Amino acid sequence: MFGIFKKKTPLQKLQESYEKLTKEAYELSHTNRKLGDEKLAEAEKVMQEIERLKTS
Repeated sequence: MFGIFKKKTPLQKLQESYEKLTKEAYELSHTNRKLGDEKLAEAEKVMQEIERLKTS
């Protein structure tokens, strides 16, 4: 109940973004492979940022 107003860390925001992008990439891969690959590339960039934050 008290976690309602708790702000998300940048790492949590990036992880949510990564999950969203991979889900979109999967869904797009069934209809338009090129767009699916582009979303997957975006997700990979987000994952690199996550890894950079974890090592810092």
